Order: sequence, then C-alpha cells, then structure tokens
Amino acid sequence: MVSLLVKEMLYINEVVLGTGFGVIIGPYVANIFNPRAWGGSQENKITLEIMRVVLATGLFAVGVELPCAYMKEHAKSLFVMVVPTMAFGWVVVSAVLHALFPGLDEVSALCIAACLTPTDPVTCAAITRGRFATKHVPVDIRRILSAESAANDGLAYPFLSIAIYLTVETSTRVAIGKWFLIGWLYEVILGTVLGAVLGLLFSKLMKISHRKGFIDRESYIAQYLALAIFTIGVASSIGVDDLLASFAAGCAISWDGHFNVQTADDSFSSVIDYVLNCGCFIYIGAWLPFDSYNSPELGLTPWRLVILMVSILVLRRIPPLLVLYRWIPEITSWKEALFSGHFGPMGVSAVFVAALALTRLPVPENPPANQAQLLAAMIQPIVSFIVLGSIIVHGLSIPFFNLGREVHSRTATLTYTWTRTRTGPPLPDWVFYARRPENNTGTPMAPGSDVDVERGEGTNGKDNSVTEAGPDQTGSSPPSRAEIVTPTASVEEEETIISNHDSTNGGGDVATEPIQVEENPDSTETDGRALQPRLVRFPSSE
Repeated sequence: MVSLLVKEMLYINEVVLGTGFGVIIGPYVANIFNPRAWGGSQENKITLEIMRVVLATGLFAVGVELPCAYMKEHAKSLFVMVVPTMAFGWVVVSAVLHALFPGLDEVSALCIAACLTPTDPVTCAAITRGRFATKHVPVDIRRILSAESAANDGLAYPFLSIAIYLTVETSTRVAIGKWFLIGWLYEVILGTVLGAVLGLLFSKLMKISHRKGFIDRESYIAQYLALAIFTIGVASSIGVDDLLASFAAGCAISWDGHFNVQTADDSFSSVIDYVLNCGCFIYIGAWLPFDSYNSPELGLTPWRLVILMVSILVLRRIPPLLVLYRWIPEITSWKEALFSGHFGPMGVSAVFVAALALTRLPVPENPPANQAQLLAAMIQPIVSFIVLGSIIVHGLSIPFFNLGREVHSRTATLTYTWTRTRTGPPLPDWVFYARRPENNTGTPMAPGSDVDVERGEGTNGKDNSVTEAGPDQTGSSPPSRAEIVTPTASVEEEETIISNHDSTNGGGDVATEPIQVEENPDSTETDGRALQPRLVRFPSSE
C-alpha cells in the first residue's frame, strides 16, 4: 500500500524490507515462522533449493535484460572485472578469517571465503534499478555491474570446490585433479555450454512458433519463468553449474533481440521477480541464527564478526577495482570504480553457496571432532552475519547517500544565499531570485550608489557603457541582492519599475524610475532596431 513511497521516495528496496519483516515474524521476535525448526539436514536442503530457484530466476532475468550480444562485446571488461577481483577477494577474505578465527586452518578459511566471494545478483538488481539508479548511475555502470554479479555467481563453484576437496580428500593431488576435472571442465564449462545451447534452441523454436501463429503473447511471456526453471532442472539433474547455465540461457535466448521485443512493455516478469525476491528475503530474515553469533566455544564473538564485516566491505572489492578500472572501458574514473567496488553486496548467493558446502561436509558434533566438523559448525553463522550486515549497509547506502545529497544541497543553498555581506538599505525580496550574470565581482554597494541591475554593478552616478550580459557560468559567485534581469520592451518606450522598496526608516515608500532604451546601431535586425540592456537606478535612501 505504500510501496511507491518507500521505494521511490525513501529508496528502500524489498531486500531490506523483506529481511526486516522476516526477522519480525521469525523465532526471535514473534515466533510465527521458524525454518530451523524443520530439522538440520531437512532445513538445509529446503534453504538450498529456495535459494537455487530465486538465484536462477534472477540470473536468467539479468541475461535477458542485457542488450543483444552484450557478453560478446564486453567480454574483455567482464573478464578483467570478474576473475582478478574474485581471486583477490577470495584470498584477502580468507586471510582475515584465519587471523580473526585461529581455530580455522587456511583451507577452511578459503572455503568460507568462497561463500562470500560472489556478488549477489538479486541484491545488486535491487540497487541498480529504480528512479535513483536511473537518474544518478550511468547506464554502462548498471549493465556491467549486473553482468558481473551474474557471471561471478556461477564462478563461485571452482573457489568452493577446491576448498571442499582439500578439506575432505586425504591427498592433495587427488583434490586438485578432481577440482580441475569436475569443478572446472564438468561443472563450469559444460554448464555454460548447456545453458547456451538450451537458450539458442528455445529461441529458434519460439521464433518458429510465433511466425506460424502457434503461440500467443501470454504464453510467450510465461516462458520467462518456465525456461529458467527448466534450465536449472536439467543442469541440476546432471550435476553441472546450474547458475551459470541459467545465466547463459538468458543471454542466448535474447541474443538476437527477438525475445526482448516480444516481452517488451510487459510487467509479468518484474512481478514474478519481485514476489520471489520478497519471499526469499523474508525466509532469510527468519532463518538468521542470531543465537550462534556469540559462541565462544567455537571462537565466534560479536566483536570478531563486526571486524570481519568491516574488513570485507573495505578490502574485498574496492582495492582491485581501483587498480583495474583503467582496463575496463565502462568505468571511466576512480569515483565510478569506488562506487562499483562498494556495491558488491552479499545475499542470496552467499546463503546458497554456504548451504551447498554443508551438503558436502560431515554433520558437526558438539564439540567438533576435527577441522571438517568445525568448518561445518562455523560456516553458516559467519556467512549469515556477513549477509545481514551487507543487506543493511548496501540496502541503505542509497537512502543515506540521497539524504546526504539533500542536506548538502540545502546547506549550500542557504550558504549561497545568506552569507553575502552588503552595506546600505535592504532591497526587495524579489531581487534574491535574480540570476547572476557573467563576470560579476559581487562588490558591495554603498548607499546612494546607482545600481546596474543587468550587471549587478554600481555606477556611482556615471553613465557607464553597458554590454549585453552573458549566460550564467558554473562556479560563479552567488548573486547579489540587487541583481535582476529586466523584461523586454519596445524601442523608444518609457517603462516604469515599481518596487516595494523598504527604506531604512521602514516606511515602505514606493520608488519609480524611468528606463531609457537605446537603439543599437550595429544591430542586424531587419527593422534596424534592437534592444540594449537597460540601466535602472534605484533611489537612494537618503
């Protein structure tokens, strides 16, 4: 009922609202909805599949909404933005984890860091869309952030699999061999090829059906959701990377733009995406294990988690993008690189990868008997706390940024208007709204001096030559209180300006002054006459 007010006026998206509502109805407040009451393994499987469906739908939507052949034209930028940034963040986050939680060895720290490496496309889409993003974020930045968040989601598999194999396998050689054959060739490469083939195949079939009149518009639009679910079903059944497959299918089906044309100006996909996102973050809010954030027996304490959160926000993406943005044409300045580095939220994808890791780890005992059990006990509390912090920081960044801009704008306006100093009697209020002409020095005027309102300069009773004032220039000094651009008048016509001039005695006497309009001999007008800026002299207060 107030969605437009909240989203377009306060810039608070469904990610923050859904998570907050989930916390309220969750076990720690109202205790209406408690996903963890379903049991350990069962709850983790349900969490995994909910995140999978929401992620795959969002990734398919990102692929469809990108321009035709976007991935081909921007492959170099995406490679530079995705691979080095993910690798840097993975190593740095694992180092911070190992330093803050000494009980975790290097491999376990790498496993948890793999959950926090990918950028969440669902949260990123909520940030890069809307009125604020459309107005203030360049379209190239919005597109490259969307494509990057979709691509690095699927590439989280290799980072996770190498850590899992090193944890559960007894031989390092066997772990690296499985990582290369299964983690890269089978899951990533085959998953991408499978998604692209499915997308191209359905694109051809749907164009044939549309051309022959076998499919109507409603059914065409319904394929938006059906194809995403079908792709992740096929990919999951054969064990390949279903997230990359879904993104590749979305890019392939809209490669030539035909699918985009048929689904243009339709809100069905947006409604489905919005409903899934709201439901997913309500689930995450109720799923958050607040009681696990203070577990001294595992080495988990609130202050360690807060330090980890701040370190991840500062070190995970910002340093590599500040270095690499020169090789990314879509990012043109260090400010845009800083913006892109900051908006790397962690959300649904982090929860999904953590739930996926738990399916390959042993059930932890109390206390954990080995490193694998310690990792299984600590991965969800750490990941969920970082997800909660990311939702708060990234979800509220735009509202606070907009609030700061408004406060700065109002402060600058007040300073611009009222910090001018001037001697002599006050002038009418309407003078404050005058534009400042070019090359005005803004020198204060003495009482009784003549005022050239076209140029805002005192003439001291002399008939100075007046030239036409230029347009306003950016960065010019604020307008003085006596500046005004007078209205035009016909040639050889005497006009009178009447102003409610507050004199020094407060009498409010009315002053009139004739305006002399001179002919311009150099005018190129056909009638040989033109207007010159007119000189108006306000009466002195004496």
